[in-house]
Amino acid sequence: MINFNGELLFKENVKLTTNNRGFKYGDGIFETIKVVNNKIIFWEDHYFRLMASMRMLRMKIPMKFTLEFLEKEILKTTAVLENVTTNRVRLNVFRKDGGLYTPETNQIDYLIEASATNYKVKENYHVDVFKDFYNYSGLLSTIKTNNRMLNTLASIFADENDLDNCILLNERKGVVEVTNGNIFVIKDSVIKTPALTEGCIKGIVRKKVIDIITKHKDFTLEETAISPFEIQKADEVFITNAIMGIQPVTKYKKKNFTVNFSKKLAANLKVLEIAGN
Repeated sequence: MINFNGELLFKENVKLTTNNRGFKYGDGIFETIKVVNNKIIFWEDHYFRLMASMRMLRMKIPMKFTLEFLEKEILKTTAVLENVTTNRVRLNVFRKDGGLYTPETNQIDYLIEASATNYKVKENYHVDVFKDFYNYSGLLSTIKTNNRMLNTLASIFADENDLDNCILLNERKGVVEVTNGNIFVIKDSVIKTPALTEGCIKGIVRKKVIDIITKHKDFTLEETAISPFEIQKADEVFITNAIMGIQPVTKYKKKNFTVNFSKKLAANLKVLEIAGN
């Protein structure tokens, strides 16, 4: 079942026209959200990121789009999936039909879809750099827009080369993120992650992990520029997103990494998920 503007419909009954702006121009944004036992994980963070993204893209936010309203709509959608404890939810917002590059209106439609998910952290996780195209730095790159062509091409490259994921670079050849999440690099007592000015998504779990690390007395967190060479010299590398939480990277090119601190962080993150902070 799909929730289209508040109405639950079978997939085949959802009518998106050929003038849909998300389809024609990528004129839409989305949130990928985990729901566990009818609880939306880090919901406030997702909600405020969505509102900030809509404002940045000059979409008109409906008066009814409150924290409570959208929470109710998400849970209404996941409730249809019987005997499912963990859901992957995609909340998509796109401008209403009409116009060419210039839209006829800034009013929006929304669509919520949910599916069962049971992601298991992989014991072996191999990544490499995708060099064919760049993820250009700038504020627009920090928003989860519908335009994910770079991520699609990098994912195809990973599949063709027996990789679990690919690292994306910006126009300065600095590390930005991976195809589906943020990246962290540990060397000695310093943990680095690309700054938002490098063009990475303003990840929800990224923010939570940064909060955990900044409270850890044995490590220093730096949001900065990172070169691919630094990854090869790292002790540990891990990636984060809303569904997987923390996934340690075990191999980059011919370099193998330890996963000790990554696993400890994952346990701390799980506590946050349960506590709802």
